[in-house]
Formats: sequence, structure tokens, C-alpha cells
Amino acid sequence: MTETNLELRRVELRAHVLRLPISQPVRTSFGTMHDRPAVLVQARDADGAEGWGEAWCNFPPCGAEHRGRLIDTVLSAHLREREFESPAAAFAHLHEATAVLALQSGEPGPFAQAIAGVDLALWDLVARRNAQPLWRLLGGSDPTVGVYASGINPEHPERVVRARRDDGYRAFKLKIGFGTDIDIPNIERVVEAAGDGATVMVDANQGWSLEQALRMAVVLDRFDLAWIEEPLRADRPWSEWQELQRHSRTPLAAGENVAGARGFEELLASGAVRVVQPDVAKWGGISGCLPVVRRIRAQGATYAPHFLGAGIGLLHSAHLLAATGGGMLEVDSNPNALRSLLCGPLARPGDGRATLTEVEGIGVRPDIPALRELCAASRSSD
Repeated sequence: MTETNLELRRVELRAHVLRLPISQPVRTSFGTMHDRPAVLVQARDADGAEGWGEAWCNFPPCGAEHRGRLIDTVLSAHLREREFESPAAAFAHLHEATAVLALQSGEPGPFAQAIAGVDLALWDLVARRNAQPLWRLLGGSDPTVGVYASGINPEHPERVVRARRDDGYRAFKLKIGFGTDIDIPNIERVVEAAGDGATVMVDANQGWSLEQALRMAVVLDRFDLAWIEEPLRADRPWSEWQELQRHSRTPLAAGENVAGARGFEELLASGAVRVVQPDVAKWGGISGCLPVVRRIRAQGATYAPHFLGAGIGLLHSAHLLAATGGGMLEVDSNPNALRSLLCGPLARPGDGRATLTEVEGIGVRPDIPALRELCAASRSSD
């Protein structure tokens, strides 16, 4: 068997910023998305091997262009003339080389997201060069993952659930945090539309204070939900999460807004979060998240990757999940061609599961000119 080669030499980076108009905004308790942005990261090393990643960029509205410029004008210079023994070594170098700049500019988040996108591209690159699907390169043996339909808006959510059920989903996550007069009837409708044997969870998107969350926990417990996601702000002390967990029979979920190995160690040490949701495009990529996921699994918590973007990052999330095992993969239920055209076998699951391919890397190579034409055509039709 050929030995795996993870080395990288003089990598060239290029960020491709795409923005797709949509007719139906995506709502959360803290903001609304009026289009679907994407920052796709292209990496090519001195040997000609190529890989693709994606950086988180949903908010603020100008975020995609900003992350793209960070990649092109800052991060690229740190890889262009160097050699690394692995993507993990390149990831560590990028964080160390830009740490002071991120502090000076007050932008640790955007830097972390840009670096995560680069890291994903580097892992896709080495998997393609080794002619292996990424899930196998990372040590996986089963390419099948469970999936759930996410991002279900508060307007007529039962219609979305019925449509996604017809598409093969058996688990559904509803956005809440809009007031009990909206949230509770919506949960009732979603549970009914999901049907017997389905799994339902809710996401408050950091929408409540501790007092509000404690009141809601009593109400939500009667629905037998799989989890309550981000009921509190991500910067609230873990003591508040612990208090909420003690008063809630429903498991709590969080992690998309946690960054750094230390942040996840504190989350796990609290014992308050039973479903842990790192986002590979928001912090860590594969290099940072892989050891975190192993720690999650070792502690007996559930790993359920967060993701809400285009298809490249979604595929990376699926490959990491397949390699490590855990809970279900989040798949946005809202229309987004930048996701559906790029997510390969994840586009239409069967009976709540999807199977990744044997194609090398993440299995997809974006056609950037075609995607730009699609975005332009969508703008013209508005």
C-alpha cells in the first residue's frame, strides 16, 4: 500500500467570492439573509495538485468580500514560498503568523474563518493527490452519514417539513426565538408534519436570557425534542448553561460559535452541552476540528457538525463526520443553488441518510465561471 503523502510545497491560494440572490430571505432571531454568499478557496501546490475549501461568511452582509480579501492579500503570502509537512502544520503556521494582526485589527473571527477555508482546501488537495476520498484519508471506514433538514424559517414551517420529508429527510430543525405565540404553534405544526418516528429539534440562535430560557425549557420539554440549540448567548458563562441543563430534560446543543481548542475544552468540561457542533468553515477547518471531534466522542457527547453555507463546506463537514462518527449532518433546507449544485450525494438523501462517493478528495470540483454566470443571471431576473 502506498504511503500517504501530506506534504505541501509553495501553495498558491485564490478566493472566489460568490453572491446568489434569493427570493425568500433566511431568518434567524438576530438577523436576516437576503442573499446567499460563498467564499470558495482554491489551493494549488507546486506539483499542480488542487483542492477546494469554503470560509464561513454569512454575516455581516459584506462579510464574504472581506474574508476573500483576507485570503488573497494576507494568508496567501504565508504559504506561497514555504513547505509544510501537512495541512495541520500549515494551519498552525497561519494562526501563529497572523495572531498579532488579528488582535491589532480586532478581527480574530474573520481571520479564523479565512484560515479555516484555506485549511479545508489543503486537506482536499492532499486527499486528491493521494487518490483517496477525504473521509478515508481521515481514517474513516463507512461513507454513510445521517442528515437532517435545517434552517426552517418561522413562516409556514410545516410546508417545508413536508417537502423535505418527500426529499428523503427524517429529521428537522426549526428556528425559534420569535416569541412563544409564534414558536410554540410552529413546533406543534412541525412535529405533526414530521410524522411518527421523525426527529425534531429547535434552534434559538442565542435568542434568550437565562430567565427566558428557563421558562421556555419547561414548555419545550413536553415536545420530546432531540435538542435545544443555542438557547443562550455563546458568551454567557458556563455556569448559566449548567443551570439551564439542570432544569431541562431536553439536551442542550452548542459549538458553532466556540473557537479554539481551549474553548471546546471549557465547553466539554462544563458538562452542560450534550450535542457539540463545531463548524469547520468557521473555526479550525479539518486540522483544528479533528482533534476536537475525537475529544467530543471520547467524552460520550454527540458530535453534530454545524454548517449553513455552500456545498463545498457542507461536503467537508460530511467527510469529517463520516471519518469520525457521531450524530447527524446539518443540511440547509432553504433554496440555494450554491449548495445544491456543489454538494454531490448530499443533495437528495435516502430515508434520512446519505452516502459519500469514492471519488478523490471531497468529490466535487466547482466550475467557477458557470457559478458566476448563475449568480449574474439570478440578479438580472430580480
